[in-house]
Amino acid sequence: MFEHLLPFEKQLNGKRIFVTGHSGFTGSWVSLWLKAIGAIVAGFSLKPDTQPAMFDVVAAGEGMESEFGDICDFEQLLAAVERFKPDLILHLAAQPLVRKSYQEPLSTFLINAQGTAHVLEAARRVKTVKGVVCVTTDKVYKNNEWSWPYRENDPLGGKDPYSASKAAAEMIIQSYAASYPYQDGLGPAIATARGGNIIGGGDWSEDRLIPDFVKSVVEGKSLTLRYPDATRPWQHVLALVHGYLVLLAGLCSEQPSSYAKAWNLGPHDAKQYSVRSVLELMSDFWQRPALDYMNNPLPEAQALALDSSMARNQLNWSPVWDTARVVRETAAWYRDYYANPESARTITMAQIGAWRGDIQ
Repeated sequence: MFEHLLPFEKQLNGKRIFVTGHSGFTGSWVSLWLKAIGAIVAGFSLKPDTQPAMFDVVAAGEGMESEFGDICDFEQLLAAVERFKPDLILHLAAQPLVRKSYQEPLSTFLINAQGTAHVLEAARRVKTVKGVVCVTTDKVYKNNEWSWPYRENDPLGGKDPYSASKAAAEMIIQSYAASYPYQDGLGPAIATARGGNIIGGGDWSEDRLIPDFVKSVVEGKSLTLRYPDATRPWQHVLALVHGYLVLLAGLCSEQPSSYAKAWNLGPHDAKQYSVRSVLELMSDFWQRPALDYMNNPLPEAQALALDSSMARNQLNWSPVWDTARVVRETAAWYRDYYANPESARTITMAQIGAWRGDIQ
């Protein structure tokens, strides 16, 4: 446990927090941080589907209740929530890949939309739950391919199955918040977190830029790029974990209404970085793989940016590392892991500690 806790961490100390998707990349970082501040954590998730997996290499399941299950199985999910009796739920479980959503649209809609309804229904039925943070994505917005960033009140949409499934989840969240208001004791307070493209150590998912880069370096193969000039709101996984914890703390405060809304959690860099630029930075900090370019890639948004001024002004949340630092820390994580795989948890906790130390 960390010796000195930040104000939002103090609010979560001793709280019972149920995390869906705890065995994933982000879920592993979240679980380690929550346990380090004295939260009582339970996780519900599918088994890790990569080899290696962040959950395994950092032993994220130690010191917490961990159940492998599917959020599409409502009865199993409800039973897990009823047993644990959480104060708060962090809903991370999702099918998070755009390209996979083209290949498996039905399961993407089932997991991301119906799965969210299952989590919110379980939270409504288990009266110990005071707040739920639902994680969606920056891709919930109707993307007009314009140059200015999207704000929380911009129209939702989604051309590809992934984006549409997350926009559908947002509609489900809005319905639950309106139909079962926490002010009347009918349901929990609900916040939505819309984050951008996250990077960081321990991600080995398919069809993601940094994991593909790492695989190319480790295996000595060329890296195939789909959209080298596409810009994304790149940020470290810890930026979003930090935001999720602030929202969880707010939902169990005396004024949950200040937090029970949708929030953009994007980077604050004025400069937008393309796929090509991020790869150049990774190459500078580690190694440079050979690059190939894909012919006729599946359609993806070319430009995405978030206006996160509401989170900065009202939550006092802001990413503490700029993009160059984010890429450097990510490259260092993988470099040090492959030099000594046994050090993964130590590397991860050191980066969490460094991020916390930079929070103002």
